[in-house]
Amino acid sequence: MSLDLPPVAPAVTAELVQGLTPRLRKRLDAGVTKLAGRPSVRDGDTVRIAVDDDTHLELHAPGGTVTSTDAIRCGCLLAPDCLHRAAAASAAPIAEPEPESEPQPQPTPDAVPVSVGEDTPDSRSASPTEPDTPTPDQRAAAQAMYDAAAAVLEAGTDGAGAVLQAELLRAAHTARISGLPRIAASAVSVVTQLRAARGADPAYRLAELTAALRDVLGTAHRLPGSIGPELAALRGTARQPYAPDGSLRLYGLFSEPVLTGTGYAGAVTWTADAEGRLYTVSDVLPGGPGRAVGAADRAVRIGDTALTHRELSRAGLAVAGATVSPTGRLGAGAGVRAVRASGAAWREDPLAGLWALPVADQVSRALTGGDGLLFLDVTLTGTVREAAGDCLLADCDGLTLRLAAAHDHPALPYRDNLRLLSAVPGTQLRVVARLDPSPQPRALLLATDHPRDPEAHLDLGLDRLQHADLPAPAMAPAGSSPAPDEAPLHLLRRRVHQAASAGRRVLAFPGDSANDSRRLGRYGFACAGDLLDELHSAAADRSRDVFGRLVPADINRFARTWLAAAHYTEEVDRSLCAAAWGADPALPPAL
Repeated sequence: MSLDLPPVAPAVTAELVQGLTPRLRKRLDAGVTKLAGRPSVRDGDTVRIAVDDDTHLELHAPGGTVTSTDAIRCGCLLAPDCLHRAAAASAAPIAEPEPESEPQPQPTPDAVPVSVGEDTPDSRSASPTEPDTPTPDQRAAAQAMYDAAAAVLEAGTDGAGAVLQAELLRAAHTARISGLPRIAASAVSVVTQLRAARGADPAYRLAELTAALRDVLGTAHRLPGSIGPELAALRGTARQPYAPDGSLRLYGLFSEPVLTGTGYAGAVTWTADAEGRLYTVSDVLPGGPGRAVGAADRAVRIGDTALTHRELSRAGLAVAGATVSPTGRLGAGAGVRAVRASGAAWREDPLAGLWALPVADQVSRALTGGDGLLFLDVTLTGTVREAAGDCLLADCDGLTLRLAAAHDHPALPYRDNLRLLSAVPGTQLRVVARLDPSPQPRALLLATDHPRDPEAHLDLGLDRLQHADLPAPAMAPAGSSPAPDEAPLHLLRRRVHQAASAGRRVLAFPGDSANDSRRLGRYGFACAGDLLDELHSAAADRSRDVFGRLVPADINRFARTWLAAAHYTEEVDRSLCAAAWGADPALPPAL
């Protein structure tokens, strides 16, 4: 999209599209494409688009976001119910709730800290003797969300144009005001991925669209029958509650850039205290690659310290009056005081203790809702080619591990750094990585100690390795070899991805899935074979009325079958991942 438009609130887009006549709705996608080629001018908070020689469109975004339908004005004769206003809203980025600043804590003598998954004090509360249950509004919002997401799945990315996107945004707005922020955020993510796919955005990833769509359908399906803690997790929280945590002595670990597909960028710095608990300091706001690269050199927003994120990752911090969210994010309230302190190298106490925990225990923690970080000692052994590019092979206590780039954007040096590291097999490194669940041991490389100076470390998303930083290649350890071929679960996963991309019809073409089902059965995946057969059957299921005419397909049956297949592949991947790392395979399902 060539236009530089301000973000538009989901409710605004949904209302403008709903106001169109059926004839104009059919022309909406063409209107979005036409509008993208028109000249535009930004003047402060206003963007003006020349629709034609006599008609101009204006978007007013005080504060940077369009929050009402009146803020989009058109000079054509059909306004306000014209195609141009709806097309502009559909072409603009989706405005997400700003990351909420930390509320000032109001401690009381009987205050109880809020734990992860619980509602904030100002939200609904259940009777002490009765489990919390969904409200009628939440049930209705979940059903509306399920129907909208099922329609998107039925159409696929090519068919999910601006009208279906607007219906999903409307459902997201309804869910948010009904107290369901988790499913609302997932729905916005689906629309963002749909727009990226239809606009041929290089940042589009089919796996991310599939995961977001699975989360929307799964949450909407489970929420009406959930109670207690499960319901609280499915609802999510609109803001992170912060609780007082006294004084903290923190040691910098590493920094990583943040660059999301929803228009947010910045940096997050990870720190640890003397007991090994992890805390984060973040600076993530609307922006692009430039902000992701430059945020590391901005001062952290805690107290009066002048430390930048890059400096904090190598130094320490003494915090008084600290407030912390359940996820470990440090608050930046007015009562927080922070000063610079000495740091510690990775091989010194107390940080060295993070690498002392057995790898299998770290993987189990990451798979059961932890922060996903792994602290590993590895020896580089070579490279292996994958569909997304080469990744490093490393030996980790006899386990062959794949280390991939954490982000593919060319503005971030992840892939360039991995390419240089691949030239020095036999090098021993202490690394920080994020678990990437897959049937083979695999992780995304975030930081590593310096190849020539074990007392220093490199943030691979911010620092660029040079050839002079590399040691002479050493001999790779004997016996290291690529992992064996994986079980053919991709036969089912591929169909799940195809349906998310091309819709139900791509699986409704005449064909025989019996061969794939039998192959899955030979590897012990009989359930996967049954799901594959049912997925094809549900896609091709078309009945006729008494006059022999085809009736509309049962998209609810197809959506349920697709959701079962998607959930199955996710859980099997988690189990295979645990087995590959030698972790406990008896893991509870993720919410």
